[in-house]
Amino acid sequence: MTELPLIVGVDGSEASLTAVDWAVDEADLLGLPLRLVHASLWERYEGAMAVRGQERPPAQVRADHIVASAAERARRRNPDVKVSTGILATEPADALLREGNNASLLVTGSRGRGELRGLLLGSVGLAVAARAHCPVTVVRGDSAGLAGTHERILLGAGDPDTSGDAVRLAFREAEARACTLDVVRVWRRPAHGTVARPAPEPARRHEERASALLDELLRDAKAGHPAVRVRRATVEGPPAKVLVDRSAAADLVIVGARRRVGHFGLQLGRVSHTLLHHAWCPVTVVPQRV
Repeated sequence: MTELPLIVGVDGSEASLTAVDWAVDEADLLGLPLRLVHASLWERYEGAMAVRGQERPPAQVRADHIVASAAERARRRNPDVKVSTGILATEPADALLREGNNASLLVTGSRGRGELRGLLLGSVGLAVAARAHCPVTVVRGDSAGLAGTHERILLGAGDPDTSGDAVRLAFREAEARACTLDVVRVWRRPAHGTVARPAPEPARRHEERASALLDELLRDAKAGHPAVRVRRATVEGPPAKVLVDRSAAADLVIVGARRRVGHFGLQLGRVSHTLLHHAWCPVTVVPQRV
């Protein structure tokens, strides 16, 4: 059976070209074909102006150039990766979400062409990460994280109903990269008791529960990937802050996200949202349908 491609959204921005580089390496690691997609509404705004004998609209020429340049960049980086391209006359986020229905992974840059420099994450990347039904990687971070020099993947272990697919993908990534998989379960205890509610349990009990949950989450994946080196940790603190801090020593951070069937709004928790804006390395959000 042919595996679904890895799909990258390209718009000519520096961030999207960085995403292409990362995606080429990822496609090579996983043995997947690569598809480069550019979406714009040039047909809507300029197509009606075209008449017989007239040159192609400037926006169409620009779209062709963006895709061709990205494809050439990908082939120069790794000629062994199979590359295809597509230009779609629709909104970028809608195009990528539709393409994601037949993708192993969607990849976007951290900020699109023409978006304000001060933005931490562009609107397309946010919308795709929050709504796609396949895993989405937003390529961001410092040079070490982008280059993969840490030889570590960080998995933020959430609840069982949001983390099963994320765990499986994390083990697959760690095995493909032959690197260490750091798995972190963050826990918190109530600050104090009240008259109506007894004093909180000792920290030890919260930590024991977090450790037991990790054992449950990792059991099957560890058995299926015995060669993967796993480092597990239970940490007390704010989950988003803990994972952002630890992302500075990782090449990729992976988190799960709940996708409610029939719900069409943004479905992204606080931890995922914070990582997409502040992580020091690329972030993969893995949807778990419930």
